[in-house]
Amino acid sequence: MNPLVGFDVEDGIGQITIQRPEARNALTWQAMEEFRQCVEQASAADLRSLLVTGSGGAFCAGGDLYELDGYLTRLDAVRLSTIMADALDRLEAIPAPTIAAIEGPALGGGAEIAVACDLRVMADGAALGMMHVRLAISPAWGGGQRLLRLAGYARTLEWLAGGRVFTASEALAAGLVSRITARGQSLAEARAIAQLFAAQDPAAVRAAKRIARAGSSLPPAEAFRLEREVFPELWAAAAHREASSAFVARRNHRPRPADIPRP
Repeated sequence: MNPLVGFDVEDGIGQITIQRPEARNALTWQAMEEFRQCVEQASAADLRSLLVTGSGGAFCAGGDLYELDGYLTRLDAVRLSTIMADALDRLEAIPAPTIAAIEGPALGGGAEIAVACDLRVMADGAALGMMHVRLAISPAWGGGQRLLRLAGYARTLEWLAGGRVFTASEALAAGLVSRITARGQSLAEARAIAQLFAAQDPAAVRAAKRIARAGSSLPPAEAFRLEREVFPELWAAAAHREASSAFVARRNHRPRPADIPRP
């Protein structure tokens, strides 16, 4: 059986790809299980960044209703929500920055996958929306809470209850995506961002993600405390010592004297 979701790593940058282009990458039970497995592999890998995308000009059109329409009991709903909610919680917890590269539809559960990533790059012509209400359901994979962090209460309620779907320009104006690209270029742009992250010290990049996440999920006092707490270890680390010495040497046009006390 061919895999429906793939994971690979190149130069420290991981990529999860949903591979059902004939169905706009809609998720079957098999695809959901494979997506969770790929996230677990990514969590265990020593990544500098992680890309999440779909094949064939689509991101993910949500759950595959042609299959899921045969599973309409309460227990089926618990199974459906548990598999992907667990996967997206783990995706969000990956220490390295994660970037969704969005082509075509990112709808329903596909939009929930997108907002579980740290950044979103969206191609012109793509669509992003949690339009669950149009099927008389609600988000179940954490997408509602993640949208709330991005957009605030009033707009989140309006968008969820109205089944709002955004174009790329509308999503950018609403602060849901970071960049818009030409059609077919979202993955290349997302990879360029990932390469920028990969060029920096890994510990400093992970700290930047922790600080940003803390500000969106913790009370202000705890977020400020975390920011102070992560700094001393980075300051005393070899990567900072080397970077600081190189900076001073460039400014002074001479090597830094060995007898100058180091922090």
